[in-house]
Amino acid sequence: MAELDGKKVAFLLTDGFEDSELTSPWGAVTDAGASAQLISPADQKVTGKNGHEQKVDQPVASADASAFDALVLPGGVVNADHLRMDQDAVAFAKAFFEAHKPVAVICHGAWILTEADLVRGRKLTSYPSLQTDLRNAGATWVDEEVVVDDGLVSSRTPDDLPAFNAKTVEEIAEGPHAGQHA
Repeated sequence: MAELDGKKVAFLLTDGFEDSELTSPWGAVTDAGASAQLISPADQKVTGKNGHEQKVDQPVASADASAFDALVLPGGVVNADHLRMDQDAVAFAKAFFEAHKPVAVICHGAWILTEADLVRGRKLTSYPSLQTDLRNAGATWVDEEVVVDDGLVSSRTPDDLPAFNAKTVEEIAEGPHAGQHA
């Protein structure tokens, strides 16, 4: 795996996330040397749909994307639906694209990208039930384990986490991508 020493990765989520879609990528980036921070509209902690609890490091309303090298968006229907309705969360995600920084999204996490109009002209995958939403938002949706499109990493489900984690670490190690844009 690539080394991520000195890199800082934001994980944006709220209650109802898919537990393994937080814990597995978190472990992958920190094992590769990055520091990770949980950013959320929630105040003190978040709880996954299977009970994993984790402390919130910073509220999204005061988070600054320029302080991070990359963004990871875990899935989970409830989590993703609540995030796409939070204006601060949408603006935070969009700022990574504007700065050409790597973004990794899995499962239902792509809903926030449709809300921010960030998938038009991009190729990505997601949980299959999002394919119509993503196509309607201008994306080319494919049913593949992991898709990389100029710094945007996407996967379908927890079954894809090994490939998702490897590509996420690789894209973060590469740094900004000119083709990553809002």
